[in-house]
Amino acid sequence: CKFYYFEHVYGPRIARASGSYSLPSEIAEHVDFVGGVNRFPKIPPPKVNTPAALYVDPSFIRKQYQIGDVVGKAPENSQAVAQFLGQYYSDGDLQEFFRMFYSQAVGQVIKVVGPNNGAPGTEASLDIEYITTVGANISTWFWSTPGTHENQEPFLDWLVAIDQTPNAPLVFSVSYGDDEDSISLEYVRRVEVELQKQGLRGISVLFASGDSGVGGNDDPSCTKFVPSWPSSSPSVTAVGGTTVGLFENVETAASLSGGGFSNYFTQPNYQTSFVKKYLTEAQNSLPSSSYYNASGRAYPDVSALAEGFVIVIDRVPLPGVAGTSCATPTFSGVISLLNDLRIQNGKRPLGFLNPLLYRLNQDHPDAFFDVVSGNNPGCDTNGFSAAPGWDPVTGLGTPIYANLAKYILNY
Repeated sequence: CKFYYFEHVYGPRIARASGSYSLPSEIAEHVDFVGGVNRFPKIPPPKVNTPAALYVDPSFIRKQYQIGDVVGKAPENSQAVAQFLGQYYSDGDLQEFFRMFYSQAVGQVIKVVGPNNGAPGTEASLDIEYITTVGANISTWFWSTPGTHENQEPFLDWLVAIDQTPNAPLVFSVSYGDDEDSISLEYVRRVEVELQKQGLRGISVLFASGDSGVGGNDDPSCTKFVPSWPSSSPSVTAVGGTTVGLFENVETAASLSGGGFSNYFTQPNYQTSFVKKYLTEAQNSLPSSSYYNASGRAYPDVSALAEGFVIVIDRVPLPGVAGTSCATPTFSGVISLLNDLRIQNGKRPLGFLNPLLYRLNQDHPDAFFDVVSGNNPGCDTNGFSAAPGWDPVTGLGTPIYANLAKYILNY
């Protein structure tokens, strides 16, 4: 087949084949997939950031989620943020963030894996600044993976590198994702195998659920909802987003919160009864069933604050940062603190979280704050609505650390 160059109005110039390809039979049986030949990445249009009056910093989060002054104490504990697409952080920015918002952490050293040799980015700065101040006093890694897979994040390369790392971090916070249908099913299946390996090793992997409601990066007039992947994987914990009012400190769903149902994965047993309850009780407010696959893996699983965050970049405070990229390192830090409790008490780290989270919610509803209002619009619809119990906007809800800590040693 012949290759040609194609260029998107918003994006890069890439080479793709004009026709199909084939492999010799003696090679084909040993190959999982061939990437970068036919499929085109989905390129989102530029987004405009809007300032937020809400001002979220580490002390706000620690109060909101009843963490108080709890910090890690187990030297064997560890956590990481995974970075892609040339996102780097500055240690000078991180130390300035500590000085301004969490002085107890000043001087903490981050272990860096992979490149970190460019200008600091908003994403990387946000991730490292919040996982270290929520999951405080815990060994933290900044895991940076270079390159791309079909102009998108090289998730498989990252996961294979974790496989090859003894004593890898016990929690990974990942604030990246793509429209599910922009990734080949062959690649998704191969990544799924690697994600399952991490859970078996005792590693918890949390992914942001997306920032475009039910619409993904598609045109707003889309006629079907667009799931986000890897948050749509049943082998990761998907984290949605919430917000709070300026005068009432009650969390509601953030309209940006990605959520819905996978078109690639079937619904896992650990969540079927929760999803059935939602679809039954919320049927009067549901979008048309033609928009989504109600039998698919449902996400997000949980949520946390996702609007009004302040970060430090280029030594200057930047308020108004929003996205489930805020929620994911926040919830990941909570999981790291729970791991710390378990390690101190001679128990194994939590590993794959989802069956436990749904069981915890069933046994101890007070382990989560149940978000019951708000929605995640997209595709010219209101999307899904938050409701009592699990919902495809905020999942099981946001963490109440003090209660989670009471129960976590019983599992």
